[in-house]
Amino acid sequence: MTSVTRLTAVYPGTFDPMTLGHEDLMRRASRLFERLIVAVAAGHHKRTMFTIQERLEIAQELASKYANVEVIPFRGLLRDFVVSHGGKVVVRGLRAVSDFEYEFQMAGMNRQLMPEVETLFLTPSDQYQFVSGTFVREIATLGGDVSKFVSASVHQRLQHRVKHGSSDT
Repeated sequence: MTSVTRLTAVYPGTFDPMTLGHEDLMRRASRLFERLIVAVAAGHHKRTMFTIQERLEIAQELASKYANVEVIPFRGLLRDFVVSHGGKVVVRGLRAVSDFEYEFQMAGMNRQLMPEVETLFLTPSDQYQFVSGTFVREIATLGGDVSKFVSASVHQRLQHRVKHGSSDT
C-alpha cells in the first residue's frame, strides 16, 4: 500500500483485557493502514481489572507482530488524542446489533468534534463475535475457563489476577 501521506488510524479502547477479538481487529486494521495506533484508554469512566501499565504491556506484546502498529496510552477526549497523533480514521469494532446504537452515536459525536476524521466499523471474525472484555473478566472472576477468548499470555495474567487480587486502577 502506498500513498502520498501516511494514513494513520487509531484503534481506541480500554482493552481490559485485550481479547482475541481485539487482536483480530488489530491484525485486520494493520493491513488497511500504513500506521495503526492502538490507543489504550486510562479507563477513567470504569474500574479496570488491569492497571493502565499492565494493559499497555499486554497490548505492546500482542502488537509486536506488526511493524506498523504502535501502542500509546491516552486519557481525556479521544478527539484530542487522534488530532495530536495525526489520525485520519478511528477504528471501532461492532460485535452485535446492541453495539451499533452506542457506536453510531459516538461516531456522530466524534464527527462533530473532528469532521476531518472518519470512523470505520469492523466486525470481528465469526468466532469472536460474542467475545467481550466484560464477559471475559466476569467468567474469569467466577472461575470459568476463558482460554479460548484470550491469548495464552493474557490468560496467564487473568489467572494470576483472579488468584492474587484486582488492580487498583
